Amino acid sequence: MSKKVVVGLSGGVDSSVAAILLKEQGYDVIGLFMRNWDSTINNDFLGNPNLNESICPQEQDYNDAKKVADKIGIPLYRIDFIKEYWDDVFTYFLDELKKGRTPNPDIMCNKYIKFSAFVKEAKRLGADYIATGHYAKMENGRLMRSKEKNKDQTYFLSQLNKEQLENVLFPLGDIETKSEVREIAKKYDLITASKKDSTGICFIGERNFKNFLKNYLPSKEGNMVNIDTNKVVGKHQGLMYYTIGQRKGLDIGGTKEKLFVVGKNLDENILYVAEGEDNKYLYSNGAIIEDINFNCEERPTNCTAKFRYRAEDVPINLTYNDDGTIYVTYDNVKAVTPGQACVFYDGEYCLGGGIVKTVMKDEEKLWYLL
Repeated sequence: MSKKVVVGLSGGVDSSVAAILLKEQGYDVIGLFMRNWDSTINNDFLGNPNLNESICPQEQDYNDAKKVADKIGIPLYRIDFIKEYWDDVFTYFLDELKKGRTPNPDIMCNKYIKFSAFVKEAKRLGADYIATGHYAKMENGRLMRSKEKNKDQTYFLSQLNKEQLENVLFPLGDIETKSEVREIAKKYDLITASKKDSTGICFIGERNFKNFLKNYLPSKEGNMVNIDTNKVVGKHQGLMYYTIGQRKGLDIGGTKEKLFVVGKNLDENILYVAEGEDNKYLYSNGAIIEDINFNCEERPTNCTAKFRYRAEDVPINLTYNDDGTIYVTYDNVKAVTPGQACVFYDGEYCLGGGIVKTVMKDEEKLWYLL
């Protein structure tokens, strides 16, 4: 009897091809579509470009997923995780923004929705395995980077524990290029073959970020201060709208070099900026990492890390603190930011990661970085 796999079918090309590959491999494939956001229930009006559309993007995605399922001959079920997404992902996202940090909701979506709530529903459907369209690999129970390095998504899977990675299949892990995925979809004449990749916040989609946040968080204008001169150079529209290293959207001219965001003061509602893309305030050589998750037995004292998706790996040294945090040191890395994920790698293996709590330089906390 064929093993049963429940695959997350999103209405995009990656999950469509994942389902095809599983079927070609002889699995009994079932599609499961997740609906995790409802604009009306969640008061998503400001900044939403889809309000006047005859059909919302999520409903269109479901229609596309249904056409794919029908085309390749698999059943498709539908489940709502709107409350779970709000409680476990979106609330976290808002809370981090209130603290002036830069959260990654996609990582928490994987942890609490795609590999938790989804798994429970898949098991109810009798799944032996679950599968997704992520670009990643599993080898001997270990999470590995995909062959398609430009699309590798292990960064977003870094908060999954060993148990969550059991009985998980990543059919796209050995695909070498994204164009190969689209070619497979064309071969099967799927409606998703030329559909553009989803962008924006996980399961919410494209939004005017500033206006979108006004639905949930009050914006508070404040001073933008040159950290070198301590002079007010402009006004910011709300600290939550800015991240460390940001250049665009500051709307300030008249400086010799371009201005970059380098820090925030929540108590005084100040956004600090400095001139030049290589100014000293953007660089650090250490960070305290919290909310640590390892998906393996390994506890390295040195490895490499990514501090943002698609960033270069940087060598780090790790010191394990009694409070469960890890002090990582590195050589002069740019724009390491509180709230971002620090993801650990040993060669091709993703070991897990944590969240940047405090950024350091020469073992001293950078006062302007929260």
